[in-house]
Amino acid sequence: MNEEIGYRHWIAPRARAVFLLVHGIGTYSGRWEAMADFFIKNRISSYAIECPKPEDYYDGILRLHGVISKNNPGKKIFLIGESLGGLVSFLLVSRWPGLFDGLVCFSPAFRSRLKLTGLDYLKILASLLYNPKREFRLPFDSSMCTRDNDYIKKMDSDEREHRLASSRSILEILFSQTASWISVKKLATPVFFLVAGDDKMVDSRASMEIFKRLKVKDKTLVEYPGMYHSLSIELGKEKVFEDLLKWVEKRI
Repeated sequence: MNEEIGYRHWIAPRARAVFLLVHGIGTYSGRWEAMADFFIKNRISSYAIECPKPEDYYDGILRLHGVISKNNPGKKIFLIGESLGGLVSFLLVSRWPGLFDGLVCFSPAFRSRLKLTGLDYLKILASLLYNPKREFRLPFDSSMCTRDNDYIKKMDSDEREHRLASSRSILEILFSQTASWISVKKLATPVFFLVAGDDKMVDSRASMEIFKRLKVKDKTLVEYPGMYHSLSIELGKEKVFEDLLKWVEKRI
């Protein structure tokens, strides 16, 4: 990992294109390792941003884009985000058109399925007034991310995998989800949505509705029946990677 900027990279010899990868909440850049290894073999490099807080995502992605552009002159750069990373990537591409050559969203978090009680929201709102850095435990676990039992054990034993978010971060997520519905008409970048058919964490119907509203002509959506939220580590992820490869190869 590059400690100064906060990213990992997997460099392919004679790379044909580059991915900028954005993880979701409660995890870290190492989640992308299996996908990055797959694409190295197909001569595509990957850089994965490390973003511990949602409010830091935009600055980190823009800075890493600068690093990638410097190190890979003339190469097409695709922004790929999973879950909250997909939501943030969607908004960033809407706000900075032309920065990336394509947008890919894995299970984007346009609408959550996580159940917070009215009391939970009251505590979060109160914390915003006196301690916005206070962290709250989010109601999900590793078994909601993937059906891969080996990876579930890996997640449960890794201290970098957590279920916490500050009240400020939760508010930022809610604002971002609202903004995504306003941004649909602004997006002009080629876009690919990959949606989990049995998502326990986000509402896949929201992804499909936003997809329908997109005005961009170059748009693709694939749903994966029976698959859980975290497609990059889910059983059957190889099919997801193959579909992504086919999509990218048509655009490089």
